[in-house]
Amino acid sequence: MLKRTHLAIGIGVALYFLDIPQLQNHLIFFVVVVAASLFPDLESGLLSIRGPLRMRFAQKVKERMGFLHTYTFCILASILFAMFQPILAFPFFLGYSFHLLADSFTPEGIKPFWPINKVSKGHIPAGGNLDMVIFYVMIIVDIALAAKLFLF
Repeated sequence: MLKRTHLAIGIGVALYFLDIPQLQNHLIFFVVVVAASLFPDLESGLLSIRGPLRMRFAQKVKERMGFLHTYTFCILASILFAMFQPILAFPFFLGYSFHLLADSFTPEGIKPFWPINKVSKGHIPAGGNLDMVIFYVMIIVDIALAAKLFLF
């Protein structure tokens, strides 16, 4: 999925869970969910670095490619957050796991539980028509959730 689709999904997830009474800080929750929904794509962004170090750096990233797109990383990072910054653990897990769920529907898919090489994949190409439909539907859902939260 495209980053904009992940962003729209992340905003929708954050808005949906924002009215949980136990939340201590709504702004932190919202920001962490949205940021975590974009976080797994850092590995693809790292491969676009230019310059003399690119070859060595790109090779190291390719060796580990896919690790950020696993529930293994999501769970380990969430446990670390729970131990050291508990307020960040749940929103991080929500945003990250919804990103992985969305990417599991693409033809590239994800390897859900590293180091197991089983791939979970679907038939929605990134940037395709269905990806665009999901993006626009999520924009409508985001607007409806925001209206529900702030107007009613």
